[in-house]
Amino acid sequence: MALVNRCGLGCVVGALIFAISSGMVVAQSASVGKHDGQHDFDFEFGTWNTHVSRLMHPLTGSKEWSEYNGITVVHKVWNGVANLLELDMKNASSHLQLASFRLYDPATRQWALYVANSHGGTLGVPAIGGFADGRGVFYDKEPWEGKPILVRFVITPRSADAIHFEQAFSADNGKTWETNWIADDTRIKDRPD
Repeated sequence: MALVNRCGLGCVVGALIFAISSGMVVAQSASVGKHDGQHDFDFEFGTWNTHVSRLMHPLTGSKEWSEYNGITVVHKVWNGVANLLELDMKNASSHLQLASFRLYDPATRQWALYVANSHGGTLGVPAIGGFADGRGVFYDKEPWEGKPILVRFVITPRSADAIHFEQAFSADNGKTWETNWIADDTRIKDRPD
């Protein structure tokens, strides 16, 4: 979800190269161990009400947040070894449409999260990671204001009908993190997907 703040959820997917070189992905894969994670996203299939809080000017010291409401739909692809998330959200002054295509690699037992927004037309470098102890953690490296940053995206299922998401940036190789995207999804029941 990295550059969700500037170019949409699609920019979230860039910090992987740094994560691999710094050992962050290796550490994540060690925590996954022998777990076959190809069904780790099954809990998310369906339609959700989404509330997003977005830090408007990350890594500047700004505390200006913007709130959005919308709908997220997650579709199973290839019997669950991939999935497609569509998020359509708005507030009084902005309308954002994001998509995330998530692919499972059985060799590494990790997921690659590719993100795009309706204004961009491209996919960024994927955020790579997986689930351990009921929590998904994904990293990538991407440019922000001309400098490389790390991006961490965390997915925490709270129940069968509630999920919490957070994205954070680090400009100092992961020593400190600034959260810039918080989303909470609540399942919409009795709605065809």
